[in-house]
Amino acid sequence: MSLVLVRHGRTEWNRERRLVGRSDVALDEVGREQVTGVTELLGEVVELRTSPLRRARETAELLSTGLAATVDESFVELDYGGFEGRRIDEVSATFWAAVRDDATHRWPGGESLADVGVRVATACEALFAEAGSGARREDGDVVVVSHVSPIKAAVAWALDAPATVALRLRLDNASVTRIGWGPAGPILLCFNAVGTAPR
Repeated sequence: MSLVLVRHGRTEWNRERRLVGRSDVALDEVGREQVTGVTELLGEVVELRTSPLRRARETAELLSTGLAATVDESFVELDYGGFEGRRIDEVSATFWAAVRDDATHRWPGGESLADVGVRVATACEALFAEAGSGARREDGDVVVVSHVSPIKAAVAWALDAPATVALRLRLDNASVTRIGWGPAGPILLCFNAVGTAPR
């Protein structure tokens, strides 16, 4: 079947357009409602994984798959270091340009897009490593509840694209991205699909 990457529902910091990396913020009321719309986009789920952060764990629980979620550190959000909690418009255009032009440019005290790309690619390769197991099972999908940066990194891995492609992709809260396996390797089946819940 496929690897289904679910971005967690909205948080108050998302609403305020703040950089929310490793801060353990909860879903807000809209975020909890958004997750109800994700369930209509899921097929048969045979394995459930989640980032260790609260907003992802809450989303995984609200999916009501009946499965216990396994915490997977590989899919934790990018570490924004000293920029954590700042509004996006408080980050200078110069810094954004540096991140856009160089995937190895780290957030001060945090990670780079390349750092996230390496850990996510390693996790994705493991999930697709063997036919009949992981995300290559015939009996259903492996669902991973994660965050904007790791999901974009998984897309970059599937497309064999540079990590900086992340800054050219929009990924909504409570969205679904699917990656399958084709004759030549990973293939992107869908990106940023959303259900009927409020946005």
